[in-house]
Amino acid sequence: MMKTVIYFFISSLKIMKNGNTTSDFILLGLFNHTGTHLFLFAMVLTIAFASLVGNALMILLIHQDARLHTPMYFLLSQLSLMDMMLVSTIVPKMATNYLTGKMSISPAECGLQIFFLLTLGGGECFLLAAMSYDRYVAVCHPLRYPALMSWQLCLRMTVGSWVLGAVDGLMQAAATLSFPFCDAHEINHFFCEAPTLVGLACADTFVFEYVMYVCCVLMLLVPFSLILISYSLILAAVLQMHSREARKKPFATCSSHLSVVGLFYGAAIFTYMQPKSYRSAHHDKVVSVFYTIFTPVLNPLIYSLRNSEVKGALRKCMGQCSALSQG
Repeated sequence: MMKTVIYFFISSLKIMKNGNTTSDFILLGLFNHTGTHLFLFAMVLTIAFASLVGNALMILLIHQDARLHTPMYFLLSQLSLMDMMLVSTIVPKMATNYLTGKMSISPAECGLQIFFLLTLGGGECFLLAAMSYDRYVAVCHPLRYPALMSWQLCLRMTVGSWVLGAVDGLMQAAATLSFPFCDAHEINHFFCEAPTLVGLACADTFVFEYVMYVCCVLMLLVPFSLILISYSLILAAVLQMHSREARKKPFATCSSHLSVVGLFYGAAIFTYMQPKSYRSAHHDKVVSVFYTIFTPVLNPLIYSLRNSEVKGALRKCMGQCSALSQG
């Protein structure tokens, strides 16, 4: 199946290159060349850089500290990796277009942006569901944790998240690029997003939009439902604990996870499940900035500031760096 989808994707790129849609797309971007927008652009670049540094630091701490070599933190390192790749997929092209004034993007680049965006977004959906299951087992079945959340299962869930996201990304990118596009190749966005690009198609896209909606239900609502079930069971178990100290750590950890889930799923559901008649280019761009740039920088902050083990690993790392610099 994967080979078929890849072949379809490559064929779609060839069609766009050789057909009557050879011209590049024009990304209208997010900012104008005014003083205020220049300040906002600099702020977005700063946030993107902070996201890359924060997530890279999270991966480094998890790799270096033996106390963090657990399934929970391995899943968290994968989340940080996905966030780093997501920012790297969107921000460099947006910044280059704004600074050079060249707003064009080739069909191949556009298809790759759609593929990586959906791969990483879909993968993150399933990864957050895996993280919620990990927390459910840790809180509700702590004595059986090594059996119910083994490293083998953890790796399977991680690989499954990447593969399912990649399949969705390949299918939607290939299908989107297979449409003929009208003479106006202007995309009122700062990157190629499937729903926005479909709006430029000079063909009946009803079937594709229906299939895309079904994919979004599967990729968003199914994992989201599993997350809600997991945390409902966790909440019931925590409320039955008599010790206030015993409740403190599960509440801190799970509230961090729920913050990430709420931020990510809220923006993704708004973007991909909103009816076409209610879509607004301005709102789409604002929400897209939120889940492609702002949410990735919040994830390491949420997990580090509210997690004593991560803060301990950071202090240990800083101590080692200080000792090396003095030596």
